[in-house]
Amino acid sequence: MLARELWPLIDEAAARVYSVVTETPLVPMGAAFAKLEQLQITGSFKLRGATNKLMSLNRAAAAGVITSSTGNHGLGVATAANLLGIDAEVFLSSQVPAAKRARILERGARLRIVGDDPLAAELAARAAALESGRTYISPYNDPYVVAGQGTIGVELLRQAADLEAIFIAVGGGGLLSGIGAQLRRAAPQAEIIGCWPRNSAVLYECLQAGRIFAAPESPTLSESTAGGVEENSITFELCREVMSRGVLVSEEEILEAMRWGHAQGWAMEGASGVALAAYRKEAVRYAHKKAVVLICGGNPSPAIGALLKFSESLER
Repeated sequence: MLARELWPLIDEAAARVYSVVTETPLVPMGAAFAKLEQLQITGSFKLRGATNKLMSLNRAAAAGVITSSTGNHGLGVATAANLLGIDAEVFLSSQVPAAKRARILERGARLRIVGDDPLAAELAARAAALESGRTYISPYNDPYVVAGQGTIGVELLRQAADLEAIFIAVGGGGLLSGIGAQLRRAAPQAEIIGCWPRNSAVLYECLQAGRIFAAPESPTLSESTAGGVEENSITFELCREVMSRGVLVSEEEILEAMRWGHAQGWAMEGASGVALAAYRKEAVRYAHKKAVVLICGGNPSPAIGALLKFSESLER
């Protein structure tokens, strides 16, 4: 899929999702700016893609939907489905913390725990959707989901028309693909910087190799970007087309960035720390450019939240 093929879908998304989605603020952050997606009602940008996909289904929604998730996408689907009156089932791997499971259940979705990694849950959910006749909603490998994330780009160009760079944490690539497609259309001068934890940079490694494969991973604070990439994902070609460059950051850099953001009063999960850490690492290079850091979510697991608080207590 090419970026230009997403442009009409992004326009459609921007015209319909705001009955559920909030336009989030762009705020000064020293020499740069921060786009605060953690202020969505689900605490994450994932609500955008989920809402747009569900709104695109029309009659197919009556049969219900199935999705898989590391937490935030499942919460987005559950929330949007609840508001739109659509039955939803969410497949999670055993890696997803109990607190995230509980939030999804609170939004009225049913849960099924499958496998020990996100890709296993995704494959099981796709199979269940095919067998039951329900619609599968991918966290990233769906043009309507990607277009929903692209509405962030639409907002950014209202808020910062002269945008020159944006730092985006990357997991499956839907967020970077959607924003990148919109910026390539309306702000081609802007650099689109993909940001990964060094411990889990699967799509980065795939892009470097020119093919999708199961790149090795280690545990990371950026739980919501961890996991493999589905074979033949549309985001592979989209990211290759729209991304200007990639930046890898260490776990220490992610934690320090989360602590800094927390000190600003922002809810921060590891993926937000990845983008912020990448900007801080590259700040000199962008000192005289209008740069935006996407704070993509504020839903850390209890373990990551406890680690953040403990590290802050050591500094007092």
